[in-house]
Amino acid sequence: MQQSKKVRYIIVLFLLGVSVVALVGWNICVGTVRIPLADIFASIRGKKIENSRILWDIRMPRTLAAMILGGALALAGYLLQTFFHNPIAGPFVLGISSGAKMVVALVMVFLMGQAVKITSWALIAAAFVGAMISMGFVLLMSRRVHNMSMLVVSGVMIGYICSAITELVVTFASDAEIVNLHNWSRGSFSGMTWENVAVMTGVVAVTFFLVFLMAKPLSAYQLGEVYARNLGVDIRLLRIAMVLLSSILSACIVAFAGPISFVGIAAPHLVKSLLGTAKPIWMIPACFLGGSVFCLFCDLLARTMFAPTELSISTVTAIFGAPVVLWIMVRRNKEKMA
Repeated sequence: MQQSKKVRYIIVLFLLGVSVVALVGWNICVGTVRIPLADIFASIRGKKIENSRILWDIRMPRTLAAMILGGALALAGYLLQTFFHNPIAGPFVLGISSGAKMVVALVMVFLMGQAVKITSWALIAAAFVGAMISMGFVLLMSRRVHNMSMLVVSGVMIGYICSAITELVVTFASDAEIVNLHNWSRGSFSGMTWENVAVMTGVVAVTFFLVFLMAKPLSAYQLGEVYARNLGVDIRLLRIAMVLLSSILSACIVAFAGPISFVGIAAPHLVKSLLGTAKPIWMIPACFLGGSVFCLFCDLLARTMFAPTELSISTVTAIFGAPVVLWIMVRRNKEKMA
């Protein structure tokens, strides 16, 4: 029985990995300018091709960013769902993404007004501060509110407050700043550079490694805090680690791509259904791959559905992610009534 389960987990991981590779190739090839797969391999080998600038300066960084940040978003959602024991907890729903967006907007307007160049690290730091502010309010509410629905409503309200402050900041920004803020605040993987990709790869890789090291304590935590304490798990330290790591992942996403909705909720649940288990040692890599697949697919649709007009990534992720959230809520309601 255990052997058949392990085979299923490996098959799911393999299929998710193949899907990521296939979607990376598809995203690079397809667009307003089609690039044949043969040209891509030729360019990698060092040969000159007609659309090399589009391939290396636009398509490749954008596709890699969608893959990395999509995985990070799903992993952040998984950590938050585990932390709150809440199936619809996620960076967007709990207002964490909105808090990160608010502080990044403040920093962008202030530094642009002072004609100061904004680095990738400065954006991540600003987004992390905003994410921690929102997370702090959510944690305060979670101590007073134990009902799942009320916690989600509290997170949505925090998100609205942060969004209102962001809109206020945009009102007093100059025209050039408004254009930059508007494009970023809608959620998009466009405009990515190799510097951005290098920074996000470093941050996400280190964070993923630390989360993976927490697989055993997380597995015990899922079975209850008392059980985890009996196994020698430091609950306080584990909860702090989950908050910090989920905030770092959320900050990295918002800093580079803006707020992206529903991926952090939908991807972990879809992956859990495929695996048939909630064991962290399998869920952590599967969540990352599942989030990458989700975002790569949605970004492909956002670029090509109404080309040359491009949709915001959050518009597409909401179309596929919102039904998953509704399904989760209906299923939990049925379980409570049974």
